[in-house]
Amino acid sequence: MLTRKVELLVGVFLLSGLLAFCVLVFNVANIEVKSNDQTYALVAEFNNIGGLKVRSPVKVGGVVIGRVTDITLDSKKLEPIVTLTIDKRYNQFPETSSLAILTSGLLGEQFIGLTPGFMDDDISMLADGDKVEDTHGALVLEDLIGQLLFSMSSKGK
Repeated sequence: MLTRKVELLVGVFLLSGLLAFCVLVFNVANIEVKSNDQTYALVAEFNNIGGLKVRSPVKVGGVVIGRVTDITLDSKKLEPIVTLTIDKRYNQFPETSSLAILTSGLLGEQFIGLTPGFMDDDISMLADGDKVEDTHGALVLEDLIGQLLFSMSSKGK
C-alpha cells in the first residue's frame, strides 16, 4: 500500500513538472493561445522587410497589440506582403494609420510599429482584412554603412 502511494505521488510530481515546463516554454517563446474570434487581420505591403519574421510583435508605443502571422511575396510586384493579427481590444485605429518596420536597439529584433493616424468624420476604422496603405520598410544597417562609405569616397574626389 505504501509503494502505491509513493508511485502515485511520483506520478503527480512528474505531471506537475511537465506542466510547469510547458508553461515555461510558452512564456519564453512568447506564445499566446488565442482563438481567431479574439483577433482581426490586417495586410500591409512593404518594399523591404529586412529581418522581420513570423510571430514578430506589432507594437504601439511599446505595447504589444498583435503579431505577424504570415509573410509572402506578391507574384506580380515582387514585394513582401505581411499579414498581421491584432487583438480585438485594439480596434480603434483609423485607416490613416501607418506601419513601419523598426528595430529594438542597434542590432536587436525587428518588429512592426503601428502609428495611429488622424481622426475625421469621413475616416473609418481599420477592420478585419483591411490593407494598410501607409508603410515604411526596414532600414538595413549594411545599406546605411554602404551609403556612408560611398558619400565619403565621392567627397574625396
